Amino acid sequence: MSQDDPVNAVPLEEVALSVEELARACAVEPDWVVRHIRAGVLGEGDSIEITSVRFRSGDLLRARGLLSLEQTFDANEEIAALVLDLGDEIHRLRARLRVLEG
Repeated sequence: MSQDDPVNAVPLEEVALSVEELARACAVEPDWVVRHIRAGVLGEGDSIEITSVRFRSGDLLRARGLLSLEQTFDANEEIAALVLDLGDEIHRLRARLRVLEG
């Protein structure tokens, strides 16, 4: 490809991954993704058809975070999700504090 060739790219937020694609991106089996959907810690929960679930970049980051916590600390999916949620809340509160201080 030369410098003059157009680049065909899709913004990451517009990409919607299937269960199988998310599993591949995390190097896990699709059953891992389905188990986390059903546990309510990833995606929309078990009230929807699993095969129709689509994941965005934030879901991919969350899935990788869950996997890392589970592997590193031998945590179950609920504990890993709680740790991620608490970390997100700390980041939001620190950002808000910076705004109020500035």
